[in-house]
Amino acid sequence: MAESASLLFNPRTYDPQHFDPETRRLLRATVDWFEERGKRRLIEDYRSRAWLGDFLAFSAKEGLFATFLTPASAAGNEDQRWDTARIAALNEIFGFYGLDYWYAWQVTILGLGPVWQSENAEARARAAELLSQGEVFAFGLSEKTHGADIYSTDMLLTPDSDGAGGFLASGSKYYIGNGNAAGLVSVFGRRTDVEGPDGYVFFAADSRHEAYHLVKNVVDSSKYVSEFRLENYPVAPADILHTGRAAFDAALNTVNVGKFNLCTASIGICEHAMYEAVTHASNRILYGRPVTAFPHVRRELTDAYVRLVGMKLFSARAVDYFRSAGPDDRRYLLFNPMTKMKVTTEGEKVIDLMWDVIAAKGFEKDNYFAQAAIEIRGLPKLEGTVHVNLALILKFMRNHLLAPVDHPAVPSRLDAADDDFLFRQGPARGLGAVRFHDWRPAFDAYAEVPNVARFREQADALCTFVESAAPDEEQSRDLDLLLAVGQLFALVVHGQLILEQARLTGLDPELLDELFAVLVRDFSAHAVELHGKDSATEAQQEWALGAVRRPVVDAERSARVWERVEELSGAYEMAP
Repeated sequence: MAESASLLFNPRTYDPQHFDPETRRLLRATVDWFEERGKRRLIEDYRSRAWLGDFLAFSAKEGLFATFLTPASAAGNEDQRWDTARIAALNEIFGFYGLDYWYAWQVTILGLGPVWQSENAEARARAAELLSQGEVFAFGLSEKTHGADIYSTDMLLTPDSDGAGGFLASGSKYYIGNGNAAGLVSVFGRRTDVEGPDGYVFFAADSRHEAYHLVKNVVDSSKYVSEFRLENYPVAPADILHTGRAAFDAALNTVNVGKFNLCTASIGICEHAMYEAVTHASNRILYGRPVTAFPHVRRELTDAYVRLVGMKLFSARAVDYFRSAGPDDRRYLLFNPMTKMKVTTEGEKVIDLMWDVIAAKGFEKDNYFAQAAIEIRGLPKLEGTVHVNLALILKFMRNHLLAPVDHPAVPSRLDAADDDFLFRQGPARGLGAVRFHDWRPAFDAYAEVPNVARFREQADALCTFVESAAPDEEQSRDLDLLLAVGQLFALVVHGQLILEQARLTGLDPELLDELFAVLVRDFSAHAVELHGKDSATEAQQEWALGAVRRPVVDAERSARVWERVEELSGAYEMAP
């Protein structure tokens, strides 16, 4: 059953032949750098909170960030482009070896967002040059008092007295990754002489400037998540990236680009942890038997494995919609918060299931698992909380479930193309106008798979809920109730893209059946949660209990899927 190993990233066999030669070289070089560094050094750097200087030097030498993060419009060579498919692949590798490395890359992506959306040619050229020199970037949005509430920013820009169009910027930013070393920091603020949205400004700052004061790292980690303060920082016209409403839109659209990266980082973390967990459990003898001989252990590891496969299928398919987006196709605005909210919380479940099996082993300092158990918690909480993203996807529920339209079929997008639309998304509004293709054909294609059919019953029931028992105006102000509904809707969207990707990749239906048995249980659990909400009406309570389903049990199928999991034992061990 070689397919089992091939579904997970394995450095021993990794050869991304679906990419162009330079992309393959850089991805493989990155894997080799980590493997040559070895597990002991990797863990020690994590424990000692060492800054990532060696890694950034490697990236600069290879041109890694410059190749992957320079859009074609600013490119210095033919290999440079903004290609979401290969960005996702690198996210997975970074997550596999350590979230600290991913974080420096992630906040560089966020810092570049306002620049690549800007019409300031000088700033764009400066960013491209800094990337070519191996510099990192930062995104100066959040503040200690206001968090990411950009309506209330206290970064104030006062017009220069000489009337040349420049400003002096003063204020603080908080929770700003790479703020200690960024060659360019995209900073959000507001003018003191203009009221309302017209006063917003995005400008470029340099962390090495004498008016830029680094206060501290606000976390106990190699990730440098900074607090910095500007005191009369001179902002020249050449530093202005956006003004007015465009600055506000640039902030939200940048987060749209950046939040997508959390899903594949979560996948990488889970993959590395799974190799360790299955290998340990398979070789641990308890009461004269391997730990994996116990039925509950097999169930937990199997559930973890199929959830991880589901994470990978969903995220890979979401890449296609991201890359195929345009002014008339903004379906990515649903699938994007789904990757951030659903995939990352699935990652937490995967780690928890494995940790229940390996128990105390998960705390040991010589294992990757110990840091995976910590780092997996952060991803659902970055780029907007789970609750914020759940509330966002609810805006699409009625259109997605009940009002499909014809959209051209979206193919697998692994081509070497520049995803330029991500930097011309336009105004960050109009979500109610986004329309979707019919979700039902994805399920119809697997109607013969028992648990897909069972889950389809629950999805159809949710449509009935939206039509006949949806929250009324008063309940629509009860976010606690709405979030329970959001979880049900998220499961339908999750299942849809999993099935689309399964069809494109020819996934074994037995594996899909085992995965959907888990999703049926999840839907039932969220329905019961909705039933218990304080404000749930009698009709909603009745609907909730009526939506509970038992998965179709097939012991032989489960045993065959378990064999796939068992094959992971010893399949990968990081070089010491």
